[in-house]
Amino acid sequence: MSEHAPSVLPGRSSPPPRQPEPPPASRTPSTGRLVGIDLARGLAVLGMYAAHVGPDPTMGGPLGFVLELARGRASALFALLAGFSLVLITGRPHPHTGRAGRQAVVRIVIRSVVLMALGFALTALNTDVDVILSFYGLLFLAILPLYRLSARTLVVIAAAGALVLPQLLYVIRQSIEGGDWADTVVAGDPLARITGTDGFMELLFTGEYPVLTWMSFMVAGMAVARLDLTRGRTLAQLSCAGGALALIGYGGSWLALHLVPHAGDTVAAATDGASPGSAWWSDTVGYLTDGTPADWLLVAAPHSQTTFSILGNTGVALAVVAACVAAADRLPRLVRLATPVTAVGMTALTAYVLHILAIRAVGMREETGPALLSLLLFTATAMLLATVWTRHFRRGPLEHLLHTATLPARRVG
Repeated sequence: MSEHAPSVLPGRSSPPPRQPEPPPASRTPSTGRLVGIDLARGLAVLGMYAAHVGPDPTMGGPLGFVLELARGRASALFALLAGFSLVLITGRPHPHTGRAGRQAVVRIVIRSVVLMALGFALTALNTDVDVILSFYGLLFLAILPLYRLSARTLVVIAAAGALVLPQLLYVIRQSIEGGDWADTVVAGDPLARITGTDGFMELLFTGEYPVLTWMSFMVAGMAVARLDLTRGRTLAQLSCAGGALALIGYGGSWLALHLVPHAGDTVAAATDGASPGSAWWSDTVGYLTDGTPADWLLVAAPHSQTTFSILGNTGVALAVVAACVAAADRLPRLVRLATPVTAVGMTALTAYVLHILAIRAVGMREETGPALLSLLLFTATAMLLATVWTRHFRRGPLEHLLHTATLPARRVG
């Protein structure tokens, strides 16, 4: 809303117009992005650090519980914020049209290709980390056609995807396990030959972050980006929606596993986990060892690719985003204390890639001594480097290179 200067009558003195108060940092930060969103993104990156180099959650106790909260939910938050970023690039609050719209689309396409290439390069390092970036890049392309839709429409699409696509993925995976057509597709896939992976088959269906189910997180993030996050009522509604989804996802899974005859026993028999009873919320249920029973669709473990897991993880992600944006708006002291985490969020791509390279250099938690010490060192180093860098530069090193790679989009007419 524009401000109008008060009129002054000739010959009459008037006090100088009152200067408007500077807007909160969360609304117009120097980086042009919401500080709260960067804070949430920083938490997502550090959560993935915990999953990759931290102690095993099966250790139990308060620390095990906190570490388990990061499993899967951090990467879901990362994906949801990717959808938010897509809307920032293509126009927020109103999508770009005409020449600006075409340029934004080309920028997204270039970013997608670069992220996919970077993801496959990191995968080739043969760490034990399931690198998300190649999936991330294809997800951008998959949801790009939706960038002009309203928040309401995006919510409907995200909800429909969460309800339908996990069942479709289950059917496709059963078909893959029961036949050899997938091998034929992989054999003819040029991406598979170039990368030494299963190519698009892995990205779409068989990988740890299959596009078919993970696109719901990104579409939800696009819907959030269409909202006016400067309004307290909006943040309250977002927080309530997050809590409701988490309750439906995890609570619904708990009920289903207890009410459906033999469901819990079937899931326990099909997995190798130390805590089969945790299937309604935790990865400690383990991984499937011999086929995928239909009862698996009732679990909500973060990487299970089920409707319950998507609803629960989306709920947690929405609640975290709402809390971070609200804190950035109303708790400036807390935000100042969290500046190192926010800095990690501003350099998220760089921080993510560097931690993969560090893992390649020193190994995972089983090889590096006390896992908690490793996590603390990874976290402290990332926060220190990010804080120093962002004091002098607007973008992280890899963020700058990615931005430079998209500059040819300016030539689009």
